[in-house]
Amino acid sequence: MAGLSREAPTPTEILLHQKSRVLEIAFSDGKRFRLPCEFLRVYSPSAEVRGHGPGQEVLQVGKKDVEITELDPVGAYAVRPVFSDGHGTGIYSWDYFYTLGVNQDEMWRRYLQRIDEAGASREPQPSAAPPQRPKCK
Repeated sequence: MAGLSREAPTPTEILLHQKSRVLEIAFSDGKRFRLPCEFLRVYSPSAEVRGHGPGQEVLQVGKKDVEITELDPVGAYAVRPVFSDGHGTGIYSWDYFYTLGVNQDEMWRRYLQRIDEAGASREPQPSAAPPQRPKCK
């Protein structure tokens, strides 16, 4: 993946498109990226997704319809999205957003390959039906 220099670009605009479930982010170097919520969710920088070291990554499945419900600033260097599946522990720095944007095609291809190899699906799984209560007579 492409790395960043000390003079990494900073965001000049961040737009959350709810209907298309895309976060659009423009940078000071003129680059603009459209990052789907699903892509951001499956590549969350949180330990819950990345693990605590190489090889400990947890494959995220069933996230096709995930949305960002909140976007909270973290200082002047990052934001913390809260996703509709309840995930909200990833802090996305400007550098990380830029890296995601520059490498989006390759990262997405790799994600789809991992999903396929695992025999998993991007489609959300139906939630289990609540247990039935016995009927009173």
